[in-house]
Amino acid sequence: MWERTLQDLIRGLRANKNDESKFIGQAMDEIRREIKSKDMALKAGAVMKLTYLDMLGYDMSWASFHIVEVMSSPKIHIKSVGYLGAVQSFNEDTDVLMLTTNLLKKDLSSTPADIAVTLNGVSSIMTADLARDLSPELVGMLNHSRPHIRKRAVAAMYRVFQKYPDALHHGIGRLQEKLEDSDPGVVCATVNVLCELARRNPQDYLPLAPQLFHLLTTSSNNWMLIKIVKLFGSLSPHEPRLVKKLQPPITDLISTTSAISLLYECVHTCIIGNMLQGIAGDSLARTCVSKLAAFIEDPDQNLKYIALLAMVKIVPTHPHLVAEHQNTILSSVDDEDISIRMRALDLLSALVNRDNLQSTVQQVLSYLVKPESSAIPSAVQSLSQHIIPSAPAKSPGAPSQSTAYRLVLSQRIMTMCSQNTYDNVADFEWYLSVLVDLAYVSNVDIGTQIRDQLVDVVGRVRAARSYAVKLMVKVLSDDTFLLHAGEQGSCSEVLWAAAWICGEYCSELSAPDELIPYLLQPEIASLRPDITAVCIQSATKLFGYWASEAAKQWTESFLEDLKRAVDIMIEQMEQFASSTQIEVQERAANLLQLLIFIKRDVAMYKPKQENGFTDPSAAAFDPVLEPSFPKSLYLIQPLFSSHELNPVASIAQASVPVPDGLDLDAWIVPSMQDRVAEEGDDGDVTERKIKRNKKGKEKESASRTKVKSGKKKQKEEGYREELAPQEEETAEEKAERERRKAERLERMRDDPYYIMDDRPQKPPAEDVDSIPVVRLDGPLPLPKEEPRLPGLRSSASMRTTPPSFVVEREGEMPAGAVITPQLLTPAPSSRRQTPTLFDVTTTPPPPLPSFQSYEVPDDELRTSTPEPIKVTRAKKKGTSTAKKKRTVKPKAGDEDTVVIH
Repeated sequence: MWERTLQDLIRGLRANKNDESKFIGQAMDEIRREIKSKDMALKAGAVMKLTYLDMLGYDMSWASFHIVEVMSSPKIHIKSVGYLGAVQSFNEDTDVLMLTTNLLKKDLSSTPADIAVTLNGVSSIMTADLARDLSPELVGMLNHSRPHIRKRAVAAMYRVFQKYPDALHHGIGRLQEKLEDSDPGVVCATVNVLCELARRNPQDYLPLAPQLFHLLTTSSNNWMLIKIVKLFGSLSPHEPRLVKKLQPPITDLISTTSAISLLYECVHTCIIGNMLQGIAGDSLARTCVSKLAAFIEDPDQNLKYIALLAMVKIVPTHPHLVAEHQNTILSSVDDEDISIRMRALDLLSALVNRDNLQSTVQQVLSYLVKPESSAIPSAVQSLSQHIIPSAPAKSPGAPSQSTAYRLVLSQRIMTMCSQNTYDNVADFEWYLSVLVDLAYVSNVDIGTQIRDQLVDVVGRVRAARSYAVKLMVKVLSDDTFLLHAGEQGSCSEVLWAAAWICGEYCSELSAPDELIPYLLQPEIASLRPDITAVCIQSATKLFGYWASEAAKQWTESFLEDLKRAVDIMIEQMEQFASSTQIEVQERAANLLQLLIFIKRDVAMYKPKQENGFTDPSAAAFDPVLEPSFPKSLYLIQPLFSSHELNPVASIAQASVPVPDGLDLDAWIVPSMQDRVAEEGDDGDVTERKIKRNKKGKEKESASRTKVKSGKKKQKEEGYREELAPQEEETAEEKAERERRKAERLERMRDDPYYIMDDRPQKPPAEDVDSIPVVRLDGPLPLPKEEPRLPGLRSSASMRTTPPSFVVEREGEMPAGAVITPQLLTPAPSSRRQTPTLFDVTTTPPPPLPSFQSYEVPDDELRTSTPEPIKVTRAKKKGTSTAKKKRTVKPKAGDEDTVVIH
């Protein structure tokens, strides 16, 4: 009589919050003693306390056998406690469940009270074995005389079907009969079970459509109607005749019901059940859209969310109906609830077309540059600013835009414009300006996406290149990106796109020389290596184009400007050549050597009147061989203008046939382990037995290693290992050494880590006088003269008609490509639809202009064979004390040209 009850346990827990673990330990000791008692009431009380502690996180699985004992009590209030403990703690791995089968069968054939408690408990502890053993008893319970038993049996049958699917064969017929039960509760429970079962295999429940349609048109229970409508939404896609049959009652429910949950389910069923097709479907779609638009304007956030979610599914079939409520949808983009904002963005992305793209993008873009509200702050806001001055003041009604949301806004703007390869963009000059605006106002790390879009648009749309170049000049001349290059969200990658576009399409510039200082300013070196490298490369293209244009319009007044420009370029390149970044250093060093070459040529240049060509009509004057400008002005431009850079088709790489005999799975370079093992077999350390006694007595064999590593010896013979014997090697040993050397050379011939000398050992007799002589300290020859333009103007400045935008959506295919049906299959929706990588066109390049070779004065030509070069080389110690002299003569295969500096 002094045992602690559940109420006492709860009071004790509240009174011992500071030392709860100690109190729980004492309580568990008491429970262990009580649950082993033979008093069933005391045992049930212990189970009640364990159930409460289990909800607090304490394990009670150790008492599963005692719970079964409480379940077997004949008293209903004690049996209920046992089933409650079983529901709380039993699972499929509980060992004592196998002991409960007969107990459950006995309780199912007992009094109605025991049956009700058993049905409630068995639904939660059902396993595959219990479902198999108890399915006959549960099917029999479906015809029980009491409605509440039948209702509980229907719910339990759902668990049986889940755990034991074979029970469907003899149980679904009885379950179908319950749709015509006299009790509404049983019918509602049956509809719930059928709705859940039909979600997996809807076509198996099509025979139930007549009974379900009768319930749809006669029932007034909203909760059951919701389930029936859901069930028809699953059945309609598998039976087209249901669509016309369901349209009138669904339309009537949408128009008359006041239950918002039922109204939404009807709209959702119309969408997923393909009921919005045809003339009747158009009327139903207009009704659905009007109802959903009313939900968006409702103050309830849940209704806004589900309305936007449903409208996204209506847009593919009826975009014109949803577009009527575009302003209402746009207002949700600025909602306080982030989930509503995201659904509104989804709807806008699906709603845009060629007509409303610009207005939609401009309104979404305005949310990124929304000005601060000028409303007077409240007293609470003023006080918070006084206490925490660093906290920014927020507008009273404006939601805070997190970095993640601003990133989503920026990405959605580009997605809306670039979907289907810019199918909705009518004005690409507008889109280019939008991309630049995004780089300024987004304040998020989206520079890479903007860079790819800029390069992709300019590569695909030729008519937009002139405007793009002018726009990129403004970007490069603005210090905004340079000042904030290291900050998050600075979008410094836009400088990469700007430099690349201006360099690739420099013919659209009217003054290329004015842009070069912006590309080579010292602040560029502090940017990322890839941005700095592309700025150097673009400056090279701009200088080459400017120099070639100056050559076309050459006057002697250009000479000083040219010298000054070359000196400035060399000074700036020397700074970049000392960069720690290897790519920047390499590009700068290459350009520096070209500039030094141009500088020397310009310094050697003399006006033609000093050379005696004052009369242009003189017969000895050839404008091609002797141009009136330095030839080195054409040195750089042909390096970048030989091929046109065009977009590549997305299936171009896959359509290139694999050459015969090429195994893509084979190793190009053998693994280091195999190569080391092969070298080990040859014997990096050669062991030999050396005979030291002439009388035939053999001494102890010794292993010695001697690697001759002289640089000259390595160059002539490669990597060679020799042993230094004390006497002449035998013929067999020499043959073995030569064989191993030949094997090693043959193996290294295919090894990319070794450079082999493939020159013939016995070249034919050489003819030194027939070797051509070319000077490399002068400028390169020039192409033939082209018609000169009146001034340094680009072709863009002479355009008089507005551009017509043509998008190259397909891209180039390689020559001789084989297109298979597999390549024509559409790509998955998750794959980007707009490729941004470009490659050099694979079509044959146009022929380059012929370059005339320089004439060399006769006094500089060799008139006789040069003296042979004498090389004196001493032998190693131990071979000979005398020095041999060898004469090395030039070989005919060594060089084709003698270079004179």
